[in-house]
Order: sequence, then structure tokens, then C-alpha cells
Amino acid sequence: MSTLVLQVAPPRSRVLASVAFSVGCAVGGSLLIAGLAQVSIPLPFTPVPITGQTLGVLLVGAAFGPALGAATLGLYLIEGAIGLPFFAEGTSGSSVLGFASASGGYLWGFVLASALVGALARRGWDRSVRTAIGAMLLGEIVLYAVGLPWLHRALPALTGGPVRLEDTLAAGLYPFVIGDLLKLLVAALALPGAWWVMRRFRPEPGDRR
Repeated sequence: MSTLVLQVAPPRSRVLASVAFSVGCAVGGSLLIAGLAQVSIPLPFTPVPITGQTLGVLLVGAAFGPALGAATLGLYLIEGAIGLPFFAEGTSGSSVLGFASASGGYLWGFVLASALVGALARRGWDRSVRTAIGAMLLGEIVLYAVGLPWLHRALPALTGGPVRLEDTLAAGLYPFVIGDLLKLLVAALALPGAWWVMRRFRPEPGDRR
């Protein structure tokens, strides 16, 4: 099955147009996520801020598919690593992606989450709200599966003492559950809605108006 972006992409036979389209999507997607990263709420009890990034990651993954989605997130990490103020609160630099960074695992997890959501979208999971919620939830689980162990490793140096699993969950999971559920629902509602609009103006083969 196709994704939203593939529905409007030039045919692969037009190599230059196809490459230019993919590059434009990757740049645009990375800028979207960079913009959402600036929607940031620092919390006094954790080094990880609440941001809008996850919404962008889920939307990019579902709309772009696994390969282009992961490449877009890879570009976003490169942009931030080379000094562009694209990470949360306008931060940048390769150190943000390092093992000592509290947010590094979440940033790397964005790549895997985007690829997974994109792969599920290619299988049609983004066509209904029910399956889109499932795809976005699995993407969130992958994100935390990378981010939480990374945070657990970084916290002792940041807090100056030993860290329990409960401390890591209190710093990196519990404060974000409600916000991430809301972002998940927004993304899960947006994709089927976008497909409905797409079918109205650009039906897939076999679709009826």
C-alpha cells in the first residue's frame, strides 16, 4: 500500500524529480519537527522537557513511510548536531545525542519510532482511527524503549547519586504520558482525515468516489 506522500510523489521513472521531491520532503519534515521542538515546557524535577516533537515524528513517519521517515529524522539529528538550534529549547550540538545526555535516547528513538509508524502506515494502519491509534502507540512504545534506558544511564551523573528504576520512570515517563496520549490522538485523527481528503481529489486505483 501507499503512504500519503507516495500518493503525490513523481513517478520513479522521473529520477531527478523524484529525488528532488524526497529531499524537499525530508527538509520540510525536519523543519516541522524542529519547530515543534521549540514548543517546550521545562519541568523542575526532570532534565527532559515536554515538547511537541513527538507529534511531528508520528506524522512524518506515517505520511512519509519507513525509509523517507527515518531519513527525515536522521537529517533532523544531523542538523541539530552540526549546530542548528533545532533541539528542544533551541539547543544544539552532538553532545545532545551523546550517552551523557538525558534526551539523547529519545532523539535516537525518534528515528526508530518514525520507521515503525511508517512501516505500519505502508500496511494501511493509517487509514482508520482505530488502527492509526495502534500504529502511533507502538511508535511511542519504541520511543520510550530507547529513551528510558538511555536516561537511566545518564541520570546518575546529572543528579550526583544512584538512580532507581522508579526515579527514571518519574523523570522520563510519568510526566509525559498524558501529553503523549494527546499528541498520539491528534496524529491518529489527522492521518485518516488526510486520507479522506486525498481520496476525494486523488482516488487510488479501485477507489470509488
